[in-house]
Amino acid sequence: MLQNDSLTGSSVLSKEDIIDDYRLACESRQVSLLGRKDTMGGRSKFGIFGDGKEVAQIALSKVFQPGDFRSGYYRDQTIEAAVGNLTWQQFFAQMYAHANLEHEPNTGGRSMNGHFSTRWVDGNGDWLDQTKLYNSVCDISSTAGQIPRSVGLAYASKLFRENADLHSMTTFSRKGSEVVFSTIGDASTSQGMFWEAMNAAGVLQIPLIVSVWDDGYGISVPIEYQTTKGSISKALAGLQRNEDGDGIEIFTVNGWDYPALVETYQKAAKVSREQHVPVLVHVTELTQPQGHSTSGSHERYKSKQRLQWEREHDCNVRFRDWILKNGYATDDELEEIEREAKEKALHERNAAWQAYRKELDAEFNDTIQRLQSVAGGSSFAAEVNNVILELQKTYLPVRRDMIAAVRKVLRIIGKEQNPQVNALKAFLQENLSVNKERFNTHLYSETKYSPMLVEPVKPVFSDSSPTVDGREVIRSYFNALFEKDLRVVALGEDIGLIGDVNQGFAGLQEKYGEIRITDTGIRETTIIGQGIGMAMRGLRPIVEIQYFDYIYYALATLTDDLASLRYRTAGGQRAPLIIRTRGHRLEGIWHSGSPMGTMLSSLRGLHVAVPRNFTQAAGLYNTLIQGDDPALMVEPLNSYRQKEIMPDNLGEYCIPLGQPEILREGNDLTIVTYGSMCRIVMEAASQLQNSGIDVEVIDVQTLLPFDVDNRIVESIRKTNRVIFADEDLPGSASGYMMQQVLEKQQAYRWLDSAPVTIAAKDHRPPYGSDGDYFSKPNMDDIFETVYEIMREAAPDKYPELFNA
Repeated sequence: MLQNDSLTGSSVLSKEDIIDDYRLACESRQVSLLGRKDTMGGRSKFGIFGDGKEVAQIALSKVFQPGDFRSGYYRDQTIEAAVGNLTWQQFFAQMYAHANLEHEPNTGGRSMNGHFSTRWVDGNGDWLDQTKLYNSVCDISSTAGQIPRSVGLAYASKLFRENADLHSMTTFSRKGSEVVFSTIGDASTSQGMFWEAMNAAGVLQIPLIVSVWDDGYGISVPIEYQTTKGSISKALAGLQRNEDGDGIEIFTVNGWDYPALVETYQKAAKVSREQHVPVLVHVTELTQPQGHSTSGSHERYKSKQRLQWEREHDCNVRFRDWILKNGYATDDELEEIEREAKEKALHERNAAWQAYRKELDAEFNDTIQRLQSVAGGSSFAAEVNNVILELQKTYLPVRRDMIAAVRKVLRIIGKEQNPQVNALKAFLQENLSVNKERFNTHLYSETKYSPMLVEPVKPVFSDSSPTVDGREVIRSYFNALFEKDLRVVALGEDIGLIGDVNQGFAGLQEKYGEIRITDTGIRETTIIGQGIGMAMRGLRPIVEIQYFDYIYYALATLTDDLASLRYRTAGGQRAPLIIRTRGHRLEGIWHSGSPMGTMLSSLRGLHVAVPRNFTQAAGLYNTLIQGDDPALMVEPLNSYRQKEIMPDNLGEYCIPLGQPEILREGNDLTIVTYGSMCRIVMEAASQLQNSGIDVEVIDVQTLLPFDVDNRIVESIRKTNRVIFADEDLPGSASGYMMQQVLEKQQAYRWLDSAPVTIAAKDHRPPYGSDGDYFSKPNMDDIFETVYEIMREAAPDKYPELFNA
């Protein structure tokens, strides 16, 4: 511990440093107090704050250097303020959900308070220089959800240090000198993803410092219900590095002990930055002066003795006592700092509120005037004036209230036509458009780097194009990709030494090195996290989930973090990760899944590609790698040994996203499908031809996006009948495709027969060939379903297949 009498004049601290730190601690506490008041007073919907953690966060900020990363959670306001990422006015703007990036640059009003982010992407879609930023990955509310990506952020530093080919990426790294600071509450360390990440960090030996803010509770549940031995540092002691081998370094320090905190973080940062050793900093004896959040009072579940202990051990109180004891300031001087902190917090809060209300009040007044103008010329004036009166009575009206009133008035006046009504309709459409920009944009890339803008290039074949197994096509593609783009890395279970379980990477680790093609442990959540973090730092990772069924292990990280990243930062951050997996038909309950419906519901924000073979897969990969969006690629599991003709321009051709391909033209009925089902449907179509039924078969190729040019409806206009076929459960991906075509493309107008879906049975597929046949759609099912549709339309032409 730093000696008190050695602090003044130290290279670490000066008297001015100490006083500035106390000032910041006071300011941060005051904005927390005001924030709670604002929520209770109706100005904000919810509040959660970092009160009680101020001093520890200040100590951490002292070793946070430009180029480093924070991957924390919603109590890190003091860190963000200390490194200059956050003003208190911005803090309050986020509380008020001010949907204006000039006032709330973290998320544009999309996230609740305490969710901080650094904007890495400029208005043109280009990366900013991360080495000049105090990088902060946008926080997520799901407990421990920030931890998996932390592994990847730190692993990127390892790659930047150890792979000399990446040393030219000077706007992303200074040869791997960057440390990742991850923060988490003590209760959230009970989550499995935390334990998985700490184990992975110890294995990988990466510069990750995980700070556990330990205030003894997870909302109302005390630590003895949360953690073995009541201490996460004791519980993780087996990971401590020692003479027996590598591991993690562990520090434990009290959260109210300012000099000890400063020294601890100096030591932690030094060992992690220089040696790439992961570190756990267990910050104990912290408090929550206002309880967990604005949802309730901690007096409901804490004893009087505990509350008294927290008042005595409040980090700001102890910091104040330490300053006085060591003569760094007088009581009067500290009281003046405290008074100024209150004034500054109040000023910043008022400025944020005024800026927020200024926008809304101007829109409110405009809305009232327009409604009054309509009322003056309407035969429904009384009803319209009642709507106006109700709107005027609304406490702190927001855009929802205004637009809802406009829509209600337009319903009341019905078909009345006059200039005021027409102006109100135009006003509504303009506001819907503006608010779409505020709240509904940036789910996918809107930059010049969008994969949707990649120019299509067709595969080229010649007489000399060889016929090979599908696995050889994809292996040759990956070889070309790794040769061309040094940013590309791949990792996953069994992907390295043996070249993956289906030989898609066979021999490539030997050629390109373990630093680029890397085996991992069985840890799907942090495999995805590793990929997310690397992609955030300018690399182009392809990470593998060995079988599609295993993706559920990582679903929380995929949906909470990756899929929403661009959206929740209003385009300020991105992570163009490609997740590679293989799915559809194998055999067995845990190896034959096709959970597309789950993916489609959970992964909006990712592209989902479902190629039928590896020629198509290579072209889709090439399109995705040229774009800046994340994606899920589901390779067809039973096609690795199916024969294909290898294109001559492998690594160059690009298959566009969202553009179906007609595999077989026909006039009687359209079947829409994808992936491994294409082969089965084509076989059925061939047999149906022998029965006089001409089927058109369409491979959608990607499910997200889906048929962006409305090609499928053109087919249905010709055939007037449609089947949507896949291997997912009933109502899942087949239902999604039906909605996209019948509702979105309005194909129902051209149907002469009821639309039909063909899907798997409701249960998982049992093991064995018989289990597959009787559980998943087969050629016979498709033949008979098509035949029955045609028989219903023309019973004389198509007699019953099976007479009783």
